[in-house]
Amino acid sequence: MLGQEIGVPALLPLAVQVLLRDPLAEGDYYPGDLLSNVLRLPDSAWSSLRAERKRLASSLAELVAGHPFSDPDLRPRDPDRLLRDAILRFLAR
Repeated sequence: MLGQEIGVPALLPLAVQVLLRDPLAEGDYYPGDLLSNVLRLPDSAWSSLRAERKRLASSLAELVAGHPFSDPDLRPRDPDRLLRDAILRFLAR
């Protein structure tokens, strides 16, 4: 539902709790799909969750510093690279 931006105010805090425990938590599709949907939410979704966003950003900074996301040889369409690039965009906002 987050991917469709439905119920964001209620679901985003729950999603953040899950992602802080397991950043690559799997929804129904693939490892990291919850994170991928959260990363695509507009900045306005985080307006009342600034502390949670900061905690998630800190956790994600550690994640991209490690394997496999730190691998410089990731190909452009590699799922790990796509997720890494989405994380880096989130961290830059």
